[in-house]
Amino acid sequence: MARIDAFLKLGLAQGCSDIHLAVGVPPLLRLRGDLLPIKFRELTDVELQGYVTEILTEHQQKLFRAGQDLDFAYVAEDGGRFRVNLFRKETGVGAVFRYIPSEVPTLDSLGIPDIIKELCDHHQGMVLVTGATGTGKSTTLAAMLDHINTHRALNVISLEDPIEFVHESKQGQIVQREYGTHFHAFADAVRAAMRQDPDVILVGEMRDTETIRMAMTAAETGHLVLGTLHTTSAVKTLDRVIDALPALERGQAKTFLSQSLNAVVTQILVKTADGRARKAMFEIMVHNKAISKLIMSDQVHMIPSQLQTGKAQGMQLLDQSLLEAISAREIDPDDAYRFAVDKKKFVRFVTDTSILPKLDLDDSP
Repeated sequence: MARIDAFLKLGLAQGCSDIHLAVGVPPLLRLRGDLLPIKFRELTDVELQGYVTEILTEHQQKLFRAGQDLDFAYVAEDGGRFRVNLFRKETGVGAVFRYIPSEVPTLDSLGIPDIIKELCDHHQGMVLVTGATGTGKSTTLAAMLDHINTHRALNVISLEDPIEFVHESKQGQIVQREYGTHFHAFADAVRAAMRQDPDVILVGEMRDTETIRMAMTAAETGHLVLGTLHTTSAVKTLDRVIDALPALERGQAKTFLSQSLNAVVTQILVKTADGRARKAMFEIMVHNKAISKLIMSDQVHMIPSQLQTGKAQGMQLLDQSLLEAISAREIDPDDAYRFAVDKKKFVRFVTDTSILPKLDLDDSP
């Protein structure tokens, strides 16, 4: 057994989502969103370097020695699967292990809005799942793939960095390919996927201009494309896609977004009311004529008003999602306040008044 497995086993026993290992500090656990230390001594560089070397292939060791950060999947001896990011910092080696459950979650088990199932039934176009790092995008996408895999006989090609949830083919076929192992550039992998008779292409990281361009091409040519961006709202997502392309191509990008972007699903994770878990909350934008017109007329800043009044089409603002969950006593109102856009609407629910802004009395007459 690799020595690092002992830390991973302890983390899983505590129910944590992430295990942080770094030189100069004790190991840390991410538990229900909070970062907590393990009662253990500070790790030395030589010690941690030895721990991580045990789980690396010779090729990975060579890349890491050359100064490259590593992203890869690791399966511990007890069967636990983790997504690993290995890096160097000022004081030495650092590593983060994200636990990946062995069972692929379903949309129902995650409590995801029903509109997401409808988005999985599209035959072409693009659906973007967005949010900051660690907000559950990969889990939501895995559940969407599982829904497609369960209900539709399709050829699904999933391009990931690294492979997290492992899918077994059901109605159709799921082909999972890993960055750095099976391909070396997302744009090239999307281009190759289009020659592999795909129905659905999942692009795990739309991280550069060429990948975004290729994903748009795939969505316009009869494929359903699922992708991720690290943006925190529908408006910011649209701006990100447009700004990623050269000035001469931005008109084409707006046309694509107005015609072929089926939806933007932005999510966060908020503590549940009992504090024992976290629940996904969503902002959802679904394509319609009004939104298409706003995109083409450079008025994307007006899209939130469409989300607010588009409930019948499955749309919602993040604040609407939070307020409904508070009313149903599903989430912690204090944590919801921290994530709210219009915080004034949430003040009356706050129980810990220390998180509210303080009045500045210095300027009082």
